[in-house]
Amino acid sequence: MNVQISGLTRRFGAVQAVAGVDLQAGPGVFGLLGPNGAGKTSLLRMMATAIPPSSGSLRLLGRDPGSYRPRCEIRRRLGYLAQNPGYYPGFTVAEYVEYFALLKEVPPARIRAAVATALDRVGLGDRNRARLRTLSGGMLRRAGIAQAIVNEPELLLLDEPTSGLDPEQRVSFRALLRELGQRSTVVVSTHLVEDVAAACAEVALMDQGRIVFQGTPAGLAARGDEQDTGDTPIERGYSAVLAQARS
Repeated sequence: MNVQISGLTRRFGAVQAVAGVDLQAGPGVFGLLGPNGAGKTSLLRMMATAIPPSSGSLRLLGRDPGSYRPRCEIRRRLGYLAQNPGYYPGFTVAEYVEYFALLKEVPPARIRAAVATALDRVGLGDRNRARLRTLSGGMLRRAGIAQAIVNEPELLLLDEPTSGLDPEQRVSFRALLRELGQRSTVVVSTHLVEDVAAACAEVALMDQGRIVFQGTPAGLAARGDEQDTGDTPIERGYSAVLAQARS
């Protein structure tokens, strides 16, 4: 398993954002669902080694990120799209992605091709010389996805990756997820249930810092019925599980 989590917690002062999460994920696309404030971003930030856990066990790619050398090795093999990534507005799209390729120690001889491939995969190959400050929100999001995949990561963490994408771009992104999941572990955090239903083989639903469901999208859909809130079976299952967890 590329992700092994046991009893993981994270506190911010008096607030417990993640409260004893157990989770495992191997190759494939894994969806992390939940309402805003459920703890998804805090969990992904720990998995990205951006913040340490308050307690519990976390192993990524067979390594413990609590020590310096294993953490550096994990970061070389990791791709991460934050919910609100920062960027230098004067960078071109290619410079932005190249910067992250350098941080991840992609061999210099491979960087140009790696950048071009990543931009083509997100549909920005023709905008490689555009300045980031000139891009729309959806294009910035796609540039963020490109930097996350430029090193062909073994573990890819995406926080709300379809935010700002139009329907056509979301369909293309789901196809890219399925392609990436054939050789990597891809964890997608979102509150858009239909994205998970279309692209993920397994899903976990978080609420109030805890995992309240883990299984297949079909299994989540089966938890709901016509009386539950939602337009599709998986939306009704999502609503049913949350209602039961809170009762």
